[in-house]
Amino acid sequence: MRVAAGREHADETLVDARELLGADARPLAGGYSGETFLVGAAGEQAVLRLYVRDPTRAEIDAALLRLVRGLVPVPRVLDMRTQAQASDTPAYLLLERLPGVRLDLWLADADPDRRRRAGVEVGRVLARLAGVPFLRPGRFVDGQLRIEPWPPGFADLESCVDAHRQRGGLAVWSDDEIMRLREVARTAQDLLDSAGAQGLAPPRLVHSDFNPKNLLVEPGSGTITGVVDWEFAHSGSSYEDLGNLLRFETDEPFASAVVRTFADLAPSVSPRFVELGRAVDLFALIELAARTDENPVVDRARQLLREIVRTGDLSAGRPAWA
Repeated sequence: MRVAAGREHADETLVDARELLGADARPLAGGYSGETFLVGAAGEQAVLRLYVRDPTRAEIDAALLRLVRGLVPVPRVLDMRTQAQASDTPAYLLLERLPGVRLDLWLADADPDRRRRAGVEVGRVLARLAGVPFLRPGRFVDGQLRIEPWPPGFADLESCVDAHRQRGGLAVWSDDEIMRLREVARTAQDLLDSAGAQGLAPPRLVHSDFNPKNLLVEPGSGTITGVVDWEFAHSGSSYEDLGNLLRFETDEPFASAVVRTFADLAPSVSPRFVELGRAVDLFALIELAARTDENPVVDRARQLLREIVRTGDLSAGRPAWA
């Protein structure tokens, strides 16, 4: 039933995309929302992002793209319709199609030197995002990028466990497993609180889905040509995007270059920044594990969270990439 529902949603949004522009439209691979399409008309192509599930996000994403343009490579907004403007059509952004290929696909075949160069580029992008400050953490609520505090279930890691323990994949965990997850969450939260008390992680711009499938690269040089899919961006810890990027990473030349470059260029970096990234990434792992849908990212997140709980170690055997 869940797969059927997801297919139905994708089919409906594909019809919306074709009717909206009167153009050829096909879903872009890489994500699971079913709301992003490559559209073409008169021999030209652009990217159409529909906001069916969360229409308010269109103006937020447009504001974020304006904010970071010139700082990191992002597409220009060619046209948009906000929730306030929408009537019988969904809110949308029509975006410039950026050059390059998806980084996750490119890394599989690139030689070590080019993977290392790409890692330097990615570390530089992360450092630049970590240099965009906000007054408080939380979610963006409008096109002015006003910030609303997180709901109680995301205020700290133990609260996050309690809020999600009866949901999705976590609902089948035993009481003992949940207790050990809370212990890991408490230790991780203590680490994050200590970093905040020392002024090492003030609220910064967080992409929040920062991984190779949302990065574009120029194949010959390893230069990053695009950072896409900003739908989860918010104000939070500088280390969130690093934790997301390294969550499943296994490539030594790439990951080590990312870590070294971020350490060199990002502001006020803690010596324990990789560990802090893994601590704050627990929020995402818990939320992913508690989902009811099934996809490869959810499955891997559940496996990793179980290994973290089993070992009582945030690294769960993953390298520090120092």
